[in-house]
Amino acid sequence: MRSLNRKRFAALAFAVSAAFAVVSCSHAPSGNEAGSSSGSPVLINVAGSTFGYPIYSKWFDVYHQQHANVELNYGSIGSGGGIEQTRSGTVDFGASDMPLNDQLLSTFKTKIVQFTTVMGATVPMYNIPGVTAELKFTPKALADIYLGKVTRWNDPAIAGVNPGVKLPAGKIVPVHRSDSSGTTFVWTDYLSKVSPQWKAKVGSNTAVNWPVGLGGKGSEGVSGLVEQTPYSIGYVELIYALQNHILYGTVENSSGKFIKATLDSVTAAAAGAAAQMQNDVRISITNAPGEDAYPISCFTYYLVPATFSDAAKGTIIKDFLHWMLTDGQQYAAPLGYAPLPQAVVNINLSLLSQLQ
Repeated sequence: MRSLNRKRFAALAFAVSAAFAVVSCSHAPSGNEAGSSSGSPVLINVAGSTFGYPIYSKWFDVYHQQHANVELNYGSIGSGGGIEQTRSGTVDFGASDMPLNDQLLSTFKTKIVQFTTVMGATVPMYNIPGVTAELKFTPKALADIYLGKVTRWNDPAIAGVNPGVKLPAGKIVPVHRSDSSGTTFVWTDYLSKVSPQWKAKVGSNTAVNWPVGLGGKGSEGVSGLVEQTPYSIGYVELIYALQNHILYGTVENSSGKFIKATLDSVTAAAAGAAAQMQNDVRISITNAPGEDAYPISCFTYYLVPATFSDAAKGTIIKDFLHWMLTDGQQYAAPLGYAPLPQAVVNINLSLLSQLQ
């Protein structure tokens, strides 16, 4: 497996950190906005998904160049942390790769409006001494590896779909996230759809009781463990794999085709999403239909309170969200994310009216 470019990784701030990474962005204030008379900045705190950090920091930077007098501070603490800090009200809004269902929303003291931001994917990475090929994985093989049922790399479940690759008998070491993570939700949501046994025994969430394997904190922890552990397998976000030049495998989709995660194959997974969304953007696109769809694709979300005690902040956040959904989408693809389809953008724009 190719080694990680750790300096580049650090620069992108993928590591889960409880500290806020301050990114200044701004908004040209109207006469009734906070700070407009004194010139002091309006401070908005955001926290959550590590997966979304690169595009969010880019948006904040560009928004700052176009506007003034607002600072957005982002804590890249993982989706679980973003959900908790949104629920406790310690941030102005949060970010999560897992959409919040009605049961989870019932635990919040205030109404939350969820907005899709961009699309991405989760990919299987591996470290098999002597093997540099791009391996193919069936849904059953991935589920059975993480259930502890497929334990050797030369098992027919893996070797059978990788003819010509000399796979060793080394014992597979599954690696997973140890923290509460939206990436884990996407991975386990997919496994729950393709494996009845996984769904019954483990299920899907930002954190689960793993049957086997080692845990690493954040994408850096997972990739670091895989890099250091011969015969291991793990899962990371597509953007992380691309930025760090990590070898990752293809996955068989619901049409029986082995698909590599790319911007096009992620977009293909979302092709039918708008029709299912209607006025609710909470939708899973794992194991989506379509010959060209990558099966472990996802939307990622902002979690925004419907009402703000500070009217100036509410106005700024609403303006930022509108910009993010329109002009901001052009910055997604260069960073390795798939931009939202226009039909999905339109649904999100209609949700802005729910913010007061």
